[in-house]
Amino acid sequence: MIKLRYAHIYLPVFVVLWLGLFLDSSALAKQFVYNQWFTNVLVLLSYVWIFCHVSKVIQQLMLFGLLVGLGGELLFSIILGMYTYRLGNIPLYVPFGHAIIYACVYYIAKEPVALQYRETIYRILYCLMIIYATLWLFVGDDLFGFCCMLVTLWLLHRHPESRFFFLLMFFMIIYLELLGTHYHCWQWPTIWFNELIWMTSGNPPSGIGVFYFAFDVGCLYLYKRWNIQRWHRFRAIQKIRRSMLS
Repeated sequence: MIKLRYAHIYLPVFVVLWLGLFLDSSALAKQFVYNQWFTNVLVLLSYVWIFCHVSKVIQQLMLFGLLVGLGGELLFSIILGMYTYRLGNIPLYVPFGHAIIYACVYYIAKEPVALQYRETIYRILYCLMIIYATLWLFVGDDLFGFCCMLVTLWLLHRHPESRFFFLLMFFMIIYLELLGTHYHCWQWPTIWFNELIWMTSGNPPSGIGVFYFAFDVGCLYLYKRWNIQRWHRFRAIQKIRRSMLS
């Protein structure tokens, strides 16, 4: 029997994303004017639950994730107009959602069964990613998503030490985006930035998970700046371990 050590952290996230986005759906908005607040409360409670069950390092990363997530939303949604939320705002639940997704994927990647079959899982997901983006390219005219997938392939090649985490994140974002666009919580324009007619886009773009590379870099940057000495010790230990293995 497979024992899941961290299921209490990441399994609720899948349910919260589905239920929360359903509560913020355009269909439910016809019945409840303030339905988005149901999602805000649900995601906030989920954030608190996960925050109380993760390590201190992930707690800090979750806090930094709020800042990075909010900054990213302001840039990409409000300033650049890459996508638009149902009410034209940045819902309160969104930055908290970014943080809990980050913690969720981190602990999926840490599961003993995931580590045991890491390479097999990686190869399967790698092939599925290419197939998924290719299908969206031909079926949904999603050139933008396909290009994002190609960038993801390059990043996975450049950063092999993080490739398992990022590939899991890629599919987590697929799950999130398909739910969010299905319930009309947000929408992507048919062309990139609603301006570049040659760069067609799906709703959602298939490879949009590539932007979570930047999210991770932002969180780690803030963590390193906040914990300079601890980070230097960690890197020194890593160098010693590599020298012993070589």
